This record gives sequence, structure tokens and C-alpha cells, in this order.
Amino acid sequence: MQFAFVFPGQGSQSVGMLGDIAAQHDDVQATMATASDVLGYDLWEVCQSDPEQRLSLTEVTQPALLACSVALWRAWQSAGGATPSVMAGHSLGEYSALVCAGSLGFEDALLLVQKRGQLMQSAVAAGEGAMAAILGLEDEVVTAACAAVSSGIVSAANFNAPGQVVIAGERAAVDEAIENCKQGGARRALPLPVSVPSHCALMQPAAEQLAGILDQIDFASSEIPVINNVDVAACSSPADIRDALVRQLYSPVRWVETMRSIGSDGVGHIMECGPGKVLAGLQKRIQKTVSASGLESIDDFDASLAMTTAE
Repeated sequence: MQFAFVFPGQGSQSVGMLGDIAAQHDDVQATMATASDVLGYDLWEVCQSDPEQRLSLTEVTQPALLACSVALWRAWQSAGGATPSVMAGHSLGEYSALVCAGSLGFEDALLLVQKRGQLMQSAVAAGEGAMAAILGLEDEVVTAACAAVSSGIVSAANFNAPGQVVIAGERAAVDEAIENCKQGGARRALPLPVSVPSHCALMQPAAEQLAGILDQIDFASSEIPVINNVDVAACSSPADIRDALVRQLYSPVRWVETMRSIGSDGVGHIMECGPGKVLAGLQKRIQKTVSASGLESIDDFDASLAMTTAE
């Protein structure tokens, strides 16, 4: 059976993540130690106990999730896990996928996503941006509800699953879009507790700055295909990878299309390489013929490992 690895984005972090698997796999602790050296603070302590409540800060969350995902990938490789036929990552997770696919160096990626988080945070003043989850409407209805807004910038940011779209933009515009969606028959329309309105036009200034940083970083062609968020395609050249990462910052994450594309290529199982099971949960709603599981706990890790070695 062919299988894919997918990597989670911001929102999948939790205090204590990877605690039990680190006790069984030295690669986890070694990877987190490297990350701590690069970043200049004890990232493992932040992930395990978060004494100063820093894990929710975007510039900390992003390298933390990347490091955890790469740590799991290295543990998987050391344990003799089979190589997936394709990879993809949700937003930030695309950087994790590129590291694990051999396209981007781990240390470069850590500093890159830390800076990405800082740029995103500074692009919109605190309190001026917002995001909301719209449940129970077709994608086209949500898009139309955003287009009808007159009070500012708002658009679809994440197409996460059928009937689940996240919108982002200026706070007043998001509020107006929420009302439009409710009038359009949304089952629920929920403001999200985030400080950065990701994947919308408000992120274009951050994307322009990110482009200059990406130009200074070495990329290689991926050893494993990585389906990107904006084109639902695997880039073959470093220049194309950089370009897709820049556009990703202000473009919607086309996750439903990505997962359906992977499933149509013969993949029968999705493994979520990172904290939590958000993407595995979404997969159950996207394509029921393609199963999904997580790797974060030692039980899930061992079960997934057995699944691939039994082939």
C-alpha cells in the first residue's frame, strides 16, 4: 500500500507534545536539542512545560511545530519506517515537509519559520485582524459571502474539509462575512482565537519581506514529492519552491484538493507526522476511501510502523 506523510500547521501545538515518544526514541531529544541551540532558548522545555507561556506566540509556535515534526520523521527513519510516496503540509507544515523531503536544511528552516512568524505578527496591528471558521456551507457560498462584504478585506483562507472553510481579514470585514454566512445558512460561524489573519491579502507585505529572506536560503529539489498549498502541485526546482512559499502566505490553503489529489494517485493511507491528529481528523471528512492515522503517541507510532513493515 502506498502511503503519504502530512505535516500539521499552527494550532496543533500543545504543552507536553511528544513527551512519551521522546522517552523511546533518542532522535526526538537530539532533534529538539539542535533546535534549542539554533534558536537560543530551550525549545524542549517550552514544548513540555511552557513555564513562561510562550508556546502560543507565533514566532515560537512555528519553529516548535517544525522541530516536533522533523523529530518524528527522524525517529521514523531510525526505526526502519518505509518511505512515503508523497508529502504535503498544511500552511507552516509545508516547511516541515520540505525539510523531511530533503529540499530545505533543518537549521535554515528553524530560523526561517521563526522569522516568518515575526513577519506575520508585525504585518497587521494587534486587534485589527481576525479569522473565523465557517461550518456547513459550500466553498462557493463562503467565497461569495466574503465578496459581498463592503467593510474591508476578507477572503477564504483555508479550505480544510467539505463544509469547513476558514476566512481571514480585517476584523470588521470578518464580522460582516460571518453575518453573511449565517444568513446564507451556515450551521456555525465561529471567530477563532488568533492574533494573525493568515492566508489573506493582509499578509502581502510580510510575503514581500519573506521573499527576500528566501532568496538567501539554499533549496534543493525534493527527494520525495511535496504537494504545495497554493497550486496543489509538486515543485521541481528551488526557484518554484521559493515562489510557492511566498504566495502561500497570502493565498488560501487548498487542503481538500491536496488530499483528493494524493488519494487519486493511489495513496491508501495518510500518516500525520507531527503533534495531534487535526489533519487525520479532516481526512475522514475529505476522502473516506483513504484512511489516516497520527504518529505523535508511542502507540500510534508503533502501529503505523507495523502497518508499513507488514507490507
